[in-house]
Amino acid sequence: MYFQHTEAIWSEHPGLVAMAITAAGITPTADVDAPVAQFVAAARARLAGGTESDLAEIKAWRQTFTKMGLKPTQYRCASEALLRRLRKEGGLPRIHPLIDLCNAVSVAYAIPVGVFDLDEVDGYLEVRHAAGDEDYLTFADTGEHPEPGEVIFADAARRAHARRWSNRQSGRSAVRPGTSRVLIVAEALHGSAAEDVPALMKTLGDAVAEAWDVAPRSAVLSAEDRRFTL
Repeated sequence: MYFQHTEAIWSEHPGLVAMAITAAGITPTADVDAPVAQFVAAARARLAGGTESDLAEIKAWRQTFTKMGLKPTQYRCASEALLRRLRKEGGLPRIHPLIDLCNAVSVAYAIPVGVFDLDEVDGYLEVRHAAGDEDYLTFADTGEHPEPGEVIFADAARRAHARRWSNRQSGRSAVRPGTSRVLIVAEALHGSAAEDVPALMKTLGDAVAEAWDVAPRSAVLSAEDRRFTL
């Protein structure tokens, strides 16, 4: 089993910097209140001088969505959606300790972070262009097919685990109380992504290791070294 972006994705988005973390032994009982509060406070400090759309990390994703033919105010990357919610509602929803932790790190760094239950992924997970016949399951348990050419996270069974790249994850591989093995992915396209993504990886990897007493594996991915073996 592996995770990677296809050559076409790296070619079309040369500024992409990505990282992957995998861990086993995840449970729904870990206490992440302290790190979540710390990361959310950092995000609030960043928002104190403006809105999420002013941040370089979000601007880069908006430009990328526009390049892909998507309206960036209609389809937002995951970190922008979370930051917007934090700014408007004053907090983030609590769902599962791992999701809560990843969402908090995501808003602190303004970088999308996705988490996938590996027991629901068949063979591999690849960020690629859709053919249009892949199966996508919403959180409401309804089926969809991505648009041909759309950037998706797809597995060997031609199931889409995320649509419109960093916009919307599938309910199929979402973290649930019984989830144990996970893949965490973060991707950025802004000017300082080469420094910020490794920093996010270390921060999040250390937090996961401490909260669950596990030993995560991680790697920064590039066009030259794009495959992360799970």
